[in-house]
Amino acid sequence: MHWLWVFIVGLVVGVIAKMLMPGKDPGGFIVTAILGILGSVISTWVGEKLGWWGETGVVHFLGSIGGAIVLLLIYHAVRRKTA
Repeated sequence: MHWLWVFIVGLVVGVIAKMLMPGKDPGGFIVTAILGILGSVISTWVGEKLGWWGETGVVHFLGSIGGAIVLLLIYHAVRRKTA
């Protein structure tokens, strides 16, 4: 059940990150979910190691969105070079 929740939250985070990013987005549903999940995991790990926030909360959710946006920027940069 935990992984289902991680997927759902990651998808929501990915969709929010896509809405905040300007321009055309080449990724689909799977890319959205992967970027959201990875952004959440990375921002959680970094934020907790640096003592910025705990495991849950609004700041953690916003950090997850920020992490997904950073990954989306990297994804756009990589896709532009290969296209």
